[in-house]
This record gives sequence, C-alpha cells and structure tokens, in this order.
Amino acid sequence: MSHNTFGHLFRVTTFGESHGPAIGCVVDGCPPLIPLEEGDIQTFLDQRRPGTSRFTTQRQEADRVKILSGVFHDEKSKRQVTTGTPVALLIENTDQRSKDLPRYIS
Repeated sequence: MSHNTFGHLFRVTTFGESHGPAIGCVVDGCPPLIPLEEGDIQTFLDQRRPGTSRFTTQRQEADRVKILSGVFHDEKSKRQVTTGTPVALLIENTDQRSKDLPRYIS
C-alpha cells in the first residue's frame, strides 16, 4: 500500500522530501481545457511560505512551483489549460539541510 498516493476523482501522487533536491506531485484525472497556470497554485504556496510563522520551517526558500506537463497554451481561450493527461508539478528545494532532520537509520 502506497502512502503517498491518494484520491479517487483526482489521484495525487507526491514525491521528494525537504532534504532532497525537489518535491512535487503528479495529479491524474484532470479533465482537458481547465485553466491552470503556475500563479493559480503559487497563491496557495505563498500562504504557507517558509519562515512566516512558528508553524512553518524557518528555512528561507522561495517555494516556486513549476508545471512540467499536462498543460498547453490554448489559442482559442488565450490561456494555459490542462490537456487531460496527468499534471506534474515541481518545487525545487534551495535550502536543503539534511543535518536538521532526525536520523531514522543509525
């Protein structure tokens, strides 16, 4: 049983960890022609921006999302929209500090 995949209508699989080079997810089940741009997602990431409260990490990272696949620029609507294939999202870690994490393997 995988604990990083969840959902039924939209199936989301996450990958990566805070001490690695990047984190991200793949969202399967998005219908085609749904407007989706990085700014739509970035708004929510900015609300949990690192270092903004005692409940978030104190590492200083931009947390900029990149849409890697599953979208195209639709000439008809003049917007970026989903293709109907899985949408892959990536956030690069710029302040990796694995020494700050507990050791699970001795």
